Amino acid sequence: MEYSTMILRTLVLYFVIILVFRIMGKREIGQLSVLDFVISIMIAELAVMSIEDPSTPMISTFIPISVLVIIQLIMALVSLKSEKIREIVDGKPTVLIEKGKIDEHEMKKQRYNFDDLLVQLRENNISSVSDVEFAILEPTGKLSVIKKDQQDTGDEDSFSSLLPLPLILDGKIQGEHLERLGKTELWLRQELRKVGQRNLKEISFCSLHKNGNFFIDMKNEKK
Repeated sequence: MEYSTMILRTLVLYFVIILVFRIMGKREIGQLSVLDFVISIMIAELAVMSIEDPSTPMISTFIPISVLVIIQLIMALVSLKSEKIREIVDGKPTVLIEKGKIDEHEMKKQRYNFDDLLVQLRENNISSVSDVEFAILEPTGKLSVIKKDQQDTGDEDSFSSLLPLPLILDGKIQGEHLERLGKTELWLRQELRKVGQRNLKEISFCSLHKNGNFFIDMKNEKK
């Protein structure tokens, strides 16, 4: 009877956890945020405890799992509305190598050592740091690498030409990106007025490409 109960609990929890992860949203395993990862571990631990101890009522497992799912959904909703919360929960990309120069300060901030860097460079088929134009550590821990021979030598600002930085996200100006491009908020507002965009809060996403053109996506824009 005990084995039958364990099998039944395993089947029930299997389908419950599938449902839970469907509710939590679609992300690749390697794209999980810290919050997603922690909640996944806790749900897995609760499921194991319930299977190992058939005497425990299953409601004692379902309640904490439901609480964790609610927490995840609330945090996901808050992250959509707040850039600061999104940075806290998901983190943000960090430039570790720029124009062949390693930024040791950023590496220390991210607790990222040279062994990690060299391993991920080799995974990107890079044999020498000097061959790297930019290496960006993504919030997921993946290292995105752009080789020097990929850059457009006719463009002085190689970073903006290789990686069109978002200047506006969800109606908010990205001052850090503007500063990297050597531009100001006043310049951005003036340039957007030239293309008929006066209300920046209505812009969902805006970036500047190497040809000088803006890519603009409006909120709730019908396709």
